[in-house]
Amino acid sequence: MEPSAVRYTKDIDIMINRTDLERIKNVAARHGFTFRNATGVDMLLPPGETKAMNAVHLIYSGEKVRATQVTPNPPVRPEYLSIHGVQVAVIPVFDLVQMKLSNNRDIDRVHIRDLDSVGLIDADVAASLPVALQKRLHEIRQSG
Repeated sequence: MEPSAVRYTKDIDIMINRTDLERIKNVAARHGFTFRNATGVDMLLPPGETKAMNAVHLIYSGEKVRATQVTPNPPVRPEYLSIHGVQVAVIPVFDLVQMKLSNNRDIDRVHIRDLDSVGLIDADVAASLPVALQKRLHEIRQSG
């Protein structure tokens, strides 16, 4: 991975099954997090935090975040990566690219450019996207 391509943000996005929401809220509350919904997005605010940009954003598997999203979020899959001996679910690159292109916010287009610049959006990933998202990828590449 190209170290200069790493983009640090203060928020964290976690994809969950909606059926797990109450359990997650209960566990988070025990650790001082506050559940909040702002502009249709559910989030967990760390202790003492009030800004959504510093929250844990809850993204729901199989659902759209906004009505304008082209495709629903992918399903949570049992693909894991071990980080420091801990099993952590990590979204496959294809699913991440599809989500970013589907949402198509300014920050999503920035992330697409970052992923593309380090070669993570290869010909196979691009060809596997739905036609509408292939078009968006092409537009992002042309404007880049």
